[in-house]
Amino acid sequence: MTKINSPAELEEYRKILKSKIDPNRRWISLCSGSACNAARSAEVAAAIETELEKEGLSGLVDFKRTGCHGFCEKGPIVDIHPEKICYLNVAAADVSEIISETVKENKIIDRLLYTDPSTGEKIAHEDDIPFYKYQGRIIFSSNSKVDPKHIDDYIAVDGYSALAKALFEMNPDQVVDTVKGAGLRGRGGAGFPTGKKWEIARANPGDTKYVIVNADEGDPGAYMDRSVLEGNPHAVLEGLVIGAYAIGAHQGYIYVRQEYPLAVENVNIAIKQAEEAGFLGKNILGSGFDFTVEVAQGAGAFVCGEETALLRSLEGKPGEPKARPPFPAQSGLWGKPTNINNVETWANIPMIINNGANFFNSIGTKGSAGTKIFSLVGKVNNTGLVEVPMGITLRDIIFKVGGGIPNGKKFKAVQTGGPSGGCIPGEHLDRGVDFDELAKVGAIMGSGGMIVMDEDTCMVDMAKYFLVFLSEESCGKCVPCREGIRQMLNILTNITKGDGKESDIEVLEKLCKTTGSASLCALGKTAPSPVLSTLRYFRDEYEAHIRDKRCPAYSCKSLISYYIDPEKCQACMTCGKKCPAEAIVGGKNQIHVIDQEKCTKCGTCFEVCPSRFRAVTKISGEPVPTPIPVEARKIVREGKRK
Repeated sequence: MTKINSPAELEEYRKILKSKIDPNRRWISLCSGSACNAARSAEVAAAIETELEKEGLSGLVDFKRTGCHGFCEKGPIVDIHPEKICYLNVAAADVSEIISETVKENKIIDRLLYTDPSTGEKIAHEDDIPFYKYQGRIIFSSNSKVDPKHIDDYIAVDGYSALAKALFEMNPDQVVDTVKGAGLRGRGGAGFPTGKKWEIARANPGDTKYVIVNADEGDPGAYMDRSVLEGNPHAVLEGLVIGAYAIGAHQGYIYVRQEYPLAVENVNIAIKQAEEAGFLGKNILGSGFDFTVEVAQGAGAFVCGEETALLRSLEGKPGEPKARPPFPAQSGLWGKPTNINNVETWANIPMIINNGANFFNSIGTKGSAGTKIFSLVGKVNNTGLVEVPMGITLRDIIFKVGGGIPNGKKFKAVQTGGPSGGCIPGEHLDRGVDFDELAKVGAIMGSGGMIVMDEDTCMVDMAKYFLVFLSEESCGKCVPCREGIRQMLNILTNITKGDGKESDIEVLEKLCKTTGSASLCALGKTAPSPVLSTLRYFRDEYEAHIRDKRCPAYSCKSLISYYIDPEKCQACMTCGKKCPAEAIVGGKNQIHVIDQEKCTKCGTCFEVCPSRFRAVTKISGEPVPTPIPVEARKIVREGKRK
């Protein structure tokens, strides 16, 4: 495209783009983020293009491959505009029907609609689907409208207008003051006030300063930053250039992990397009301000999400944290003042500059303004990415947006804040979700991971799961983190195996205190959170494992056995045929018995036993009943046994 040399030229170009948009024109958007691509979104895209051509609609109906729409378990998702008809789990085989029935004839295809699990109602329009209806999308709202590979789409939704405003209507101090006044806190985990961080970096002397996008998102189950960077990379770039102008930096880096190839691809395309358009490079928009940005790929080390470890990695050194102070805003990359924020934080900046501080801090709570994107996963009906106002309750996220717990199970806990977060029980479901409220119940906001657990989850095993991750991801530089996490993990492993001791709980609490207070960086300091929170709210489960050698959730393999109730077994032979260990003895008209020596406790028999019989049961903390003698195992078909 032609280089834009002034705000006036930008607005003129935007007018041209908007004049070409007919609000009544039919167009199709298809989610093409990583999750939907894994579900064969590319095949659906090819089918749409072929079918539009076949039906003579190529010039009459627009088609966009956009970023993630959020409802990831239902992808690929096709939206038909302007009605916003939403089709879920679309396959290439469905496309011809979508084009012929909906696009041409305005008919709804019921089988592709969302079905409310509680009422069975079919819902046609995206805004009426509970998953979307109860959100408050601001940052994520453009993901389903913008083709991330075409800068014109972003400009048409007022993209880069905030940059023009900052460069020509505000001085750097005013930009910093606006971000401070908005109350934006870093979305990467710590929640440090963004404007304050910018102010520190700006105040530090020196001609060379840096700004960095931290896209090294490593929390299990979290992919918020990836989806924003994949679906709307120009919003992140615009925020980054504004931040660079505010603190006086002329070089920026986007540090993104190699496991995010689509994010890397899209952001590189966006950088090239922004350079060609005049939003990056020399004399941006004719303002005299110069700024360039490069993409650096990390090797996937979780600890490199910590900003000092990230900086060492960028410098070509081992990704290990450094003691602070000095903080990066004082002495960061190559010893120069450096401002680091995560993807979501940068993406908020254009909205704040365009709409003002008061607009932003009118959303959310007094101490936590704006919205937050969460990765809602686990034992919940509607999984995916959700953007909600700060202060919304956990109950509303899980039961309104998330649709509640599947299969009629009971809610048990929700873990927030990634592997270093805390597990929150049902008694706190009405707690507002923000930085300060979550801290009061032993949890953290983190980068936005949210894992829901039901009654079948063992909380001791869950704490062990997170410590396995943290033990593997610790850089090993400091002893409290390296050895503290390892020793906590050893104790938890023994407890889940039935080898726990009465003294283990006290030792765990001491290890948590030492590891949390003496570790060098946030990985070690917050590593005890899963242990402390589960001890705080689920101590009875620890005690049951230790004293009774029993897992109340019937989850820990070493503490459970499977048993076939002879009064319920109908000799259908289903479990025997499916058992991978061939541990089930019994044939036609013969009550089945599990050979406990051969049983691997995989649970297959429990899962496949017909629900009308429910003959296979789990046992924990009690001896397995003695098998009945062979001669007494015959079944009379009328239901009586001899």
